[in-house]
Amino acid sequence: MASDEIPAVAAAPEASSSAAPVAQDSNDSQNNGDRRENRNGKRGGRGRDRGNDKPGAQGKRKHGGFGSAKGPVPDKREQVRNNRDAKRRKVIDEEVGGKSFMSIEFTPDEIKAEDRRPKRKVAVLIGYAGTGYHGIQINHKDKTIEGDIFAAFVAAGAISKANADDPKKSSLVRCARTDKGVHAAGNVLSLKLIVEDEDIVEKINSHLPEQIRIWGIQRTVNAFSCYQSCDSRWYEYLMPSYSLLPPQPQSFLGKKITESAMEKGVLGEHLERLDDVKGFWEEVEKNDIEPILAKLGPEVKAEVLRKLQDSNDKELAEDGQTAKKDQDDVSKDETADKDVEMPDVAQGQPEKPTEEAKPAEDVPKEPKPEKELSPVDAAVRDIKAAYVAAKRRYRISPARIERLQQALNLYLGTHNYHNYTVMKSFKDASAKRHIKSFEANTTPIQIGDTEWLSLKVHGQSFMMHQIRKMVAMAVMVVRCGAPLDLIKESYGPRRISIPKAPGLGLMLERPMFTEYNKRAAGFDKEPIDFSKYEDQITKFKDEHIYRRMFEVEEKENSFHLFFNQVDNFRTDYFLWVTAGGVDASHERSDRTERVPKALEAELGDEADGVVEDGT
Repeated sequence: MASDEIPAVAAAPEASSSAAPVAQDSNDSQNNGDRRENRNGKRGGRGRDRGNDKPGAQGKRKHGGFGSAKGPVPDKREQVRNNRDAKRRKVIDEEVGGKSFMSIEFTPDEIKAEDRRPKRKVAVLIGYAGTGYHGIQINHKDKTIEGDIFAAFVAAGAISKANADDPKKSSLVRCARTDKGVHAAGNVLSLKLIVEDEDIVEKINSHLPEQIRIWGIQRTVNAFSCYQSCDSRWYEYLMPSYSLLPPQPQSFLGKKITESAMEKGVLGEHLERLDDVKGFWEEVEKNDIEPILAKLGPEVKAEVLRKLQDSNDKELAEDGQTAKKDQDDVSKDETADKDVEMPDVAQGQPEKPTEEAKPAEDVPKEPKPEKELSPVDAAVRDIKAAYVAAKRRYRISPARIERLQQALNLYLGTHNYHNYTVMKSFKDASAKRHIKSFEANTTPIQIGDTEWLSLKVHGQSFMMHQIRKMVAMAVMVVRCGAPLDLIKESYGPRRISIPKAPGLGLMLERPMFTEYNKRAAGFDKEPIDFSKYEDQITKFKDEHIYRRMFEVEEKENSFHLFFNQVDNFRTDYFLWVTAGGVDASHERSDRTERVPKALEAELGDEADGVVEDGT
């Protein structure tokens, strides 16, 4: 933003033609000059040149004050506004070619014709399915949840046309930031809105797609910030129960786990921790894979086995990108609990949500003609499909859920989570976070062929990737039969590379405002509470959030791909799950050390320019 200084305006000439001439003795002029020189320019002389005797300041003109013949005084507020608008237009033109998702422009006549109505500070309770959106936070270039909501506010008359070109004018703040593809059953925005109409919620919803809903709007105290007033947040993470199956014995990680257990003399103890899944993979090989291989000739069979191995190598080469990024990329960073204040450069949104809001997977596509496969490629396809189908048939035992719960219990309390985020050192005080509860539902739900587990975590605040890395750490320890104390060890100074579980399963359940609600009655304000909308929220989750999660997993095999990549990557980054513990794994020298490109997505180090926002 430009400086608030009032610019210098041309001073009047020494002798104005409109003023009476003033006689001045040449000696007086000389004396004044001597007086200035004797003071070494520290105070300057008297009169209009006072203070202009610093080097480079001679002849500098000043504004002459109110009502002088030297020009009108500029309106400081108007000047600041004009500078801000000019800067905004420049950014829009340079960065997005003149079209911004953060600025809804109206003509001066349209703005003038609109009636002025009072704005009130409010909390807006919202829910959304993040599929097809680049997160919640409004910005110039990308389609966002806030962008569509802001446009709906303007279309419904909750934000005036005069303020439609800049969300900062309405003091927009979000309670928790969610990123690309991540859902929220409950989130809160705080801002100033025009809320005189009794049906304002219905009006706003009429301008939104079905996957974004306004649950309610509540008046708050004028100083309310939904981020600052939020005490804690609830998140839910859904994952297929097959995520807890051990690595396949022939995978890189599976072999290393067995070798390490034998070398350390703890094979019996290790197998005991995996007793409830003993023989699972052997049965899959016997009942599902061998019948496919038995139909092949010796040469084709050998080529199929080679190609299966090569496909893993190709996808997981250290110097290359993964052949297919799994749905983990739907959230490039953790839902970060930060109300990023709107930047000085206003950013905008088209007046109404565009067709781009429609999720890609909801748009009908022309079916591609199937390519005829060779016998080798057909067999490889059938074997991969057989492995996925076998995983989906798996039904988790109560003992395995109990072991997962034991792992989750180790997160309770305050710990140092520097290993569960990016760009944080052990000594960074902000890496310490408090977890109030972390529960695994003991009753899995079955959707189609797949059984799903629900995990719910309640914490004060979370850092980038923290929840997804907490889930991955607990799952890795359980599925690999590792000691649970590894989780405790991760809080220490040693750097451990923890993968981040797919973002597909993550959902912000709701933020909590316990302390604010205690004081709200004293200000004659309602508490901020989602429970009054529980029936609507439950229906919305079933129809728009859970359904999308299940459909994407069914189509993309997201969790299968994620664990397949982790299990088959030939690196020592994840060998902390073996009997050798953290000493057997690669320790990154510092937080700036680059990792193999194929691991960037799993570790959360992909170069996407996203910075940690949690506090």
